[in-house]
Amino acid sequence: MRGSEQMSGPWWFCLAHQRVEGEDGCPNKDRMGPYETEAEAAATLQRAAECNEAWDTDPRWTDSDD
Repeated sequence: MRGSEQMSGPWWFCLAHQRVEGEDGCPNKDRMGPYETEAEAAATLQRAAECNEAWDTDPRWTDSDD
């Protein structure tokens, strides 16, 4: 968002359009957030992937019978 559009938060990442949006974006059911900065919103999918990987490899959450 540039020009006269909203430059301060809150920000969301729209899952339907794969882009960062301000308050007047898509319905909340289609997005992740809110975030304080545009950069935080833009990084949300990478952070989610990192969290998922950490959870998938955490020995406390494995399905082993040990």
